[in-house]
Amino acid sequence: MADFDVDLAVIGGGSGGVRAARVAASYGAKVIVAEGDRVGGTCVIRGCVPKKLMVYASDLQKEIGNAAGFGWSVPPAKFDWGVLTANRNREVARLEMAYTSTIERSGARLVKERATFQDARTLRLANGETVRARNILIATGSTPNHGEAIPGIKHVISSDKVFELRELPQRILIQGGGYIAVEFACIFAGLGSKVTLVCRSDNILRGFDEDVRAHVRRALEEQGILVVTSCWINRVDRIDESSGLLKASLSNAEQLVADQVMFAIGRKPNTQDLNLQNSGVALSPDSGGVAVNENSQTNVPHIYAVGDVTNRVNLTPVAVREGQAFADSVFGERPTQVDYADIPTAVFSRPEVGSVGLSEAQACALFERVDIYKTDFRPMKVALSHSSERMMMKLVVDADSGRVVGCHIVGSGAAEIIQAVAIAIRMKAVKEDFDATMALHPTAAEELVTMRTPTKRCVR
Repeated sequence: MADFDVDLAVIGGGSGGVRAARVAASYGAKVIVAEGDRVGGTCVIRGCVPKKLMVYASDLQKEIGNAAGFGWSVPPAKFDWGVLTANRNREVARLEMAYTSTIERSGARLVKERATFQDARTLRLANGETVRARNILIATGSTPNHGEAIPGIKHVISSDKVFELRELPQRILIQGGGYIAVEFACIFAGLGSKVTLVCRSDNILRGFDEDVRAHVRRALEEQGILVVTSCWINRVDRIDESSGLLKASLSNAEQLVADQVMFAIGRKPNTQDLNLQNSGVALSPDSGGVAVNENSQTNVPHIYAVGDVTNRVNLTPVAVREGQAFADSVFGERPTQVDYADIPTAVFSRPEVGSVGLSEAQACALFERVDIYKTDFRPMKVALSHSSERMMMKLVVDADSGRVVGCHIVGSGAAEIIQAVAIAIRMKAVKEDFDATMALHPTAAEELVTMRTPTKRCVR
């Protein structure tokens, strides 16, 4: 041990890095965590958590509107952006302290300094301190990707900077069609902004089941969100300094005026400014992330990487699982590999999306015969209101084995439901298992066990 200051040096204090540090320390390792920004990473500080709080806030306008049908007389409601942001920031700060305490209670040392590679064994902290480590874990996450530089890119905000807005924009133009763009489109629309969503693809939510994409797009347009597809922004100009208004020029020759222009076109691995060239660690030519094997190990045997910086499956629970597996394998003498099959995912749009397993297209390309069970209905929650909201549920079944290989839900509570369905799919449940399960009535989720007749069969 005399040759090393620590057994493990973790670069990054996000979900994956914190889990790895805590578990490694519990096995008796001497651990240091270097974080040059706030502790908690993207998810806690400028991602999942503050975004979900804003989703809840945006829901309330619709709930207030639906109240009259249930006999409630509600006086005109007024939204205060300052109150929401102050309370949201307070909760984020609380969670940051919780993450900090978790690291310190584990016995690991937290250093709030950015770390870079001096060589393959040595990290240099921003304060000048150097740390020589037996093992190094890169867990620096990801950063917003603005794509190609366009004229006026300085006027564009990212999904990180959106949390720093001092006031609610009356009009916002969002470029992107993925879950981040769609979620923020719904958030701002729910809070009262006029929203335009510009998507380079022919439809939103690429990679999701086609029925999900179609259902969500219809719902967005019914909310008054203008969805412009097969198009992109190629220039942003400030009209004048006094109003702060922006003019966005689109590839279809249209020009749109907005208070804010936001790019949410994806995120890229945060490998910049780590001096990786000093470590010998290779990047993946395909993904741009740190290249790792099934054990999260880089081409330099004592250097590992987990989470979004590897650009494998960029979800917080996956980063946590990868951090756990790393610590168990390297320090706990419990070799563990992460299984990336059947990972549930959610889009906290309005309506909400929950998805696990294969889409219809993926299943039809893989199996000889595929049965589709699908239902589309008006949920009871809006039965007494004027809402046009509808819910969609879909099961994708390998017809030869009977195994349910995919489930896709759009509607209220979709994410909560899909977490439980993911257990059944991971256990390789067959359609007969769903059919034999007693329905819980009256719920929306009971539709998953009452669909008896396929609505479609795909034969390869």
